[in-house]
Amino acid sequence: MSISYRKATILDVPALARLRSLSWGDIDFWEPRISAYLNGSHKPQKALSGGVVFVACLEGKVIGMVAGHLTSRFDCEGELQWIDVDTTFRRQGIGLQLVKTLAVWFTEQGAHQVLVDPGNENARKFYARIGAANLDAHWMFWNNIEQMLL
Repeated sequence: MSISYRKATILDVPALARLRSLSWGDIDFWEPRISAYLNGSHKPQKALSGGVVFVACLEGKVIGMVAGHLTSRFDCEGELQWIDVDTTFRRQGIGLQLVKTLAVWFTEQGAHQVLVDPGNENARKFYARIGAANLDAHWMFWNNIEQMLL
């Protein structure tokens, strides 16, 4: 199984919306939101720039995604906005590789302190395994996300 990772384009929006809808909402909710995130017209609270999205592909099919942007929220520099992996492909290291791909982008932007809203206990455990610490009772963060790349 050879998985490739690349920056998402507007043509990926239907596949990204399908992935997001596996966790919450439906495709009709996610398509305009992801399109707006990609083109910079939707910026989450305290976002400093338009977002970037990376995808994991297997034989041309999008099976995972991660999104992030620069921020000033909680005095951090970056925020991991969304991450999803198709249920068939979970627990195979794809999520970790997606976060590492985003970590490279954050590092290139000079963003080292990166936060994430884990959303649920399974996600909290995943982020803790890959080096994130509790920022408060809700949020988690990497004090230096570049450490993931060493």
